Amino acid sequence: MSDSKNLSTVEAYAANSNGESPSSAVAVNATASGEDSGHETPADQIDQKKKGFLAYFHTKEFYITLLLGQFLAITNTGTNTFNGLLAERGTNIPAFQSFFNYCLLNLVFTSYTIYRYGFKGWLQMIWKRGWKYIILSFCDVEGNYFMVLAYKYTTILSAQLINFWAIAIVVVVSFLFLRVRYHISQVVGILVCIGGMGVLIASDHIQGTNGGNALDQVKGDLFALLGATFYGLANTGEEYFVSTAPMYEVIGQMGFFGMIINGVQAAIFDRKSIRDAHWDSHVGGYLAGYTLCLSIFYSTAPLLFRLASAAFFNISLLTMNFWGVIIGIEVFGYSVHWMYPIAFVCIIVGQLIYFLGRRVLGEARKPWLGENQERGVAGFFTARRKIEADAGAAANTPAGQRGSGSDNALTNHSNEV
Repeated sequence: MSDSKNLSTVEAYAANSNGESPSSAVAVNATASGEDSGHETPADQIDQKKKGFLAYFHTKEFYITLLLGQFLAITNTGTNTFNGLLAERGTNIPAFQSFFNYCLLNLVFTSYTIYRYGFKGWLQMIWKRGWKYIILSFCDVEGNYFMVLAYKYTTILSAQLINFWAIAIVVVVSFLFLRVRYHISQVVGILVCIGGMGVLIASDHIQGTNGGNALDQVKGDLFALLGATFYGLANTGEEYFVSTAPMYEVIGQMGFFGMIINGVQAAIFDRKSIRDAHWDSHVGGYLAGYTLCLSIFYSTAPLLFRLASAAFFNISLLTMNFWGVIIGIEVFGYSVHWMYPIAFVCIIVGQLIYFLGRRVLGEARKPWLGENQERGVAGFFTARRKIEADAGAAANTPAGQRGSGSDNALTNHSNEV
């Protein structure tokens, strides 16, 4: 790329330094000067910095993605552990206990959104985009609600098998509406991860821990299918929203509308459960732990949606059974079956296969945001932030040294979270 092109890119970025607008003159100028003249775009230049089928494996983002996926799996396992402890104390309030999570998210992130936008700006955002967040929050709340109902009526084995439907929903919706095109290695990686989960389920079946008598098999399976569908829609929608808007806005509005939707639902369906629940200091502590783990999960998941995708998010969570047993050894006295480590390794191998053939920007480069992610927000772990940082570094480098693509300029930008 020519020096003048790099300079025009940085000048355009300086004109839009707050980094919060979904539109960016940076990528527009770069695309116009790059594509029209037959040259590579800034995003293409970054992608070509590392060659080979393992290019993405040589980036720090790859390792962050893997570790973040397992962190989310462990955090979500923590919520299941506290849920089990609540059940042991005779407290079964699935809708109501999630209410506190939405309240905490709303308190933290909506407050910060109002601080950043001003109260009038927040109301304008609600007026323009609130209906989208209502749909997103509804899918998220109902996904949680129907999966809990499924475990009440059907067997654990049946619910786990049907839960794979969430991965299928994510892939299909992303393909049809977000223009995502999956590489053969991604498809193979997903199938290998599902195979690993199959080994986990088989080991549970051998030990007799995933069976049980179904209260109403058909009803439970339908609830599981409905819950998995809502999960898939919510995951895909959240990936789209956090790529086009600040994270604090998206999480805050999920908390705000989720609190309302979940609160109404709990008031209607959980009144008897709340009245009959056993309440003591232990229950209070377990409920606090459940809320904290779930809130951390909700606050961290958008980072993985930006770095990778809703599809990778779902296959990362397939290791939850393994981590659940590890935690359960101390909490519930579980034992590790010899097939569990094999299944865990299989799922991790599937995740490695998933990224074979990916370039430097990996899945952070979203197809619905434009060639240089000009329709996206420049926040943590977004491809647009990396593109702008690279352009800034090129502009601040002496003419004889340009093209090194240093990411040091990232620290000079004060973009959105």
